[in-house]
Amino acid sequence: MMAQNTVIRLRNVDIYQQKHLVLSNVNLEIAQGEFLYLIGQSGTGKSSLLKIIYGDLYISNGEGLVAGFDLKKLRESEVPFLRRKLGIVCQDFHLLNDRTIEKNLEFALKATGWTDKGLIQNRMLDVLEKVGLRSKLKKMPHELSGGEQQRVVIARALLNDPEIILADEPTGNLDPATSEEIVLLLRDIASSGTAVLMATHDYQIIRNMPARIIKTEDGAMHDNVSI
Repeated sequence: MMAQNTVIRLRNVDIYQQKHLVLSNVNLEIAQGEFLYLIGQSGTGKSSLLKIIYGDLYISNGEGLVAGFDLKKLRESEVPFLRRKLGIVCQDFHLLNDRTIEKNLEFALKATGWTDKGLIQNRMLDVLEKVGLRSKLKKMPHELSGGEQQRVVIARALLNDPEIILADEPTGNLDPATSEEIVLLLRDIASSGTAVLMATHDYQIIRNMPARIIKTEDGAMHDNVSI
């Protein structure tokens, strides 16, 4: 069994894309409330590692536990339940541009089984409070800055109270000052108990806000590297 404060544990995992071995013998442990960076050049396996964690690729060799789910035994019907324990934040916001921030969040909650209007409203306000956007509930996405839109995406990722947030290049489309604000927000979220794994190419952010770094390179994943 996974220790109570461990949200991800991969042991001796080989990661394949189709029949091509991308990463071999991956060992990774992430604790509840930990913030860490994932770095590596394009094509070295960062995305494949994230796909293993959120159930888009399956484990054939080794062991994997994520948010209480055994990845080796994970059935396709269970993948949506695993993903409710994860929050996904991407470089591209993927907000629904034809509806308000409120309706974007409401759509995400209803899609994951929420039905009670009062609970939906309370949860939306709660996550927008956490990202500092409670006053923007009735705004359309195009009325917000890029940084504010990314905060909405983070709020959406928090809706189902995930155990871990996978942030894939969350600052890729933002200027340096806004990027720093987003990383500070993600670190705050981690300190309140939700682990955050952030894939990034922005070494300046890592230098300014250091944390544990894992790196994909030459077919392997290296832990606790320095840059």
